[in-house]
Amino acid sequence: MLLRDDLTLALDPVLFAHELGIVPDDWQAVALRSPSRRQLWNACRQSGKSTTAAIMALHRATFYDRSLVLMVSPSLRQSSELYRRVREMGAAAPSPMPMVEDTKTSLTMSNGSRIVSLPSSESTIRGYSAVDLLIFDEASRVEDPLYYSTRPMLAVSGGTIAALSTPFGTRGWWYEAWRSSEPWERVEIPATTCSRISAAFLAEEQRTLGAFWFEQEYLCKFVEAESQAFRRADIERAFSEEVEAWAL
Repeated sequence: MLLRDDLTLALDPVLFAHELGIVPDDWQAVALRSPSRRQLWNACRQSGKSTTAAIMALHRATFYDRSLVLMVSPSLRQSSELYRRVREMGAAAPSPMPMVEDTKTSLTMSNGSRIVSLPSSESTIRGYSAVDLLIFDEASRVEDPLYYSTRPMLAVSGGTIAALSTPFGTRGWWYEAWRSSEPWERVEIPATTCSRISAAFLAEEQRTLGAFWFEQEYLCKFVEAESQAFRRADIERAFSEEVEAWAL
């Protein structure tokens, strides 16, 4: 029996991960099983964000025929690394889905599904449509214009956005989405909850990096730039959306 014909694996991406030789952390299991179509995963460095993204992509493409999965990373190097993980996982499966096309940035399976991994460039992404799963790896570093240009790709397909990242200051669509009232599923995974990262290592990092970088990279905090003259909250309080009518 082919791996994709196992109904239990189709219904549970965590069991699928086990078949690939990966035992997900608790937060990864929650992310993989989430039914939400709008997901924000605020996860610390070395928590397994890219591995989670790769499992999501491979599971969707394997068990849902003719799916289009688009994985977006901030740079060419990162997108190449993410794609490499997908390929390695697919090859490690007990009975992998046959490939009919395999390039440096995309693959097409025999069931018609495609996985495409691209760097954060609006010009290279606009040609895609009807995306079933849109993954942003290190989403806080993905520029606003690219994010806004990708959302219409989900209009017809009703696809899912899964955005995994550490914070990158109090700016950008990732920060705004995290603090907005929009119905995103939001989960925070600081390093203190990651069993693979020791307390001794975190103590060393805190001494070396200082509060600003440590809180951002390991505690998932949206901290303001050290060079910023005014706090964002103070700037926002200086403006009002209320407009009074002037008598002529």
